[in-house]
Amino acid sequence: MVARVNTVAFQGVEVIDVDAQVQMASGMPAFTVVGLPDKAVAESRERVRAALNALGLALPPKRITVNLAPADLAKEGSHFDLPIALGILVAMGVLPGDEIAGYCALGELALDGRISGVAGVLPAALHALASERGLICPAVQGGEAAWANGIEVLAPDSLLALINHFKGSQVLSPPEPALAEAPGAAGGLDLKDIKGQESAKRALEIAAAGGHNLLMVGPPGAGKSMLAQRLPGILPPLSPAEALEVSMIHSVAGQLEGGRLLRVRPFRDPHHSASLAALAGGGMRAKPGEISLAHLGVLFLDELPEFPRPTLEALRQPLETGHIAIARANMHVTYPARVQFVAAMNPCRCGHLDDPALACARAPKCALDYQSKISGPLFDRIDCHVEVAAVSPADLSLPPPAEGSNEVALRVSIARERQTARYRNLPADRRPRTNAEADGTLLEEIAAPDTPGRDLLSEAAGRMRLTARGYHRVLRVARTLADLEGARDVRRLHIAEALSYRRVVPARA
Repeated sequence: MVARVNTVAFQGVEVIDVDAQVQMASGMPAFTVVGLPDKAVAESRERVRAALNALGLALPPKRITVNLAPADLAKEGSHFDLPIALGILVAMGVLPGDEIAGYCALGELALDGRISGVAGVLPAALHALASERGLICPAVQGGEAAWANGIEVLAPDSLLALINHFKGSQVLSPPEPALAEAPGAAGGLDLKDIKGQESAKRALEIAAAGGHNLLMVGPPGAGKSMLAQRLPGILPPLSPAEALEVSMIHSVAGQLEGGRLLRVRPFRDPHHSASLAALAGGGMRAKPGEISLAHLGVLFLDELPEFPRPTLEALRQPLETGHIAIARANMHVTYPARVQFVAAMNPCRCGHLDDPALACARAPKCALDYQSKISGPLFDRIDCHVEVAAVSPADLSLPPPAEGSNEVALRVSIARERQTARYRNLPADRRPRTNAEADGTLLEEIAAPDTPGRDLLSEAAGRMRLTARGYHRVLRVARTLADLEGARDVRRLHIAEALSYRRVVPARA
């Protein structure tokens, strides 16, 4: 007899059916797991053995073979513990095989029989919904699985509780969907905390309204990091569909705390010592990187030139396409990576290029060397470049500004609503979420400037030597400026302001 239990494997955010087959045959006692298991799966033998012993169930003295089919698909992770244990219990006659067949199971077993949390419960639940099956998952992630409305979710805290449920001596109550607590704006951070920097705040508002990439260049202590940290506070909250999309990535990465779906847009700010695999994704198990964990949120890179050059160059393609493909010898996975890229940097290594009293002796050559660490193609993918000047002592002594994050967030929300209404009737596969995603003939249609604006853009494109990408990014920013103003058409004034953000602060010779 062969007992079968449904479970899953993951390739990126894609879920693949796995059939856990358990056979008990006569012969020398043995416990073998086959089907390309990794180390964590191979070690499940000892965890399953110990968990069953904790329940007073010893493995029979037979040759036990566990096959995880399809056998040519690499199996990774500890979530195969529970389906293997259930298959053994079915083969031993402890659990009814016909009832177990209606569920997909995943979970890690502790040595005392408790079921611990694992990565990927949310995508597994949605896959079970599509397959018309129930789901068995750890109790700590029952609220995560419950978001797949329409399926039966069993979330026991131990293997014993699950056995008692199927035997009818205990009933597991269905879990309630869990939602992460919504913090205040940007975790309590407000634009009122920043004195001065009105031009930088304006650029931050434009970037938030249209989902545009932003680069801030200025001396140390000017407030670049403070501005970036307050960007989430003026962004609109995630829609239910977006929350599910973002939470799936965090679930696969094992970073969905308490099985609660995210409510606010992610804000990821990795240190400049982050490796290529940490930022772009990859590693031995091809996990999502920071750019994928920031999907539909903000990826903030402080001290941009301090990041390794290959690490930054890996961002070029996903900033354009909105996804990142990770190719390895044994797998090829694709993760979503539609982020709002925000970066901050000093104009030179010492940071005081424009202050003769503080600049180093190598200025301005040090600035040329420092800025050359960032490639032209990466600069070209940034919509708005803004210079953040040092704050004067007079500004610091002023009272807090009257306008804070709430007022700016309201204008951003209205501008986003205008964009949503504009793109609502487009097919779902090419419907932009923001102006920053508009491209091709759609961009030419929605951002066509008036005659004075077209003349200004044509003249500026020649003088500033704009690339085709830069030209289109000016149009996107101009469209956002028109949305903030409530204007139907893009005018010369919008083009002029968009062009003012389309220049990298150069090193002075």
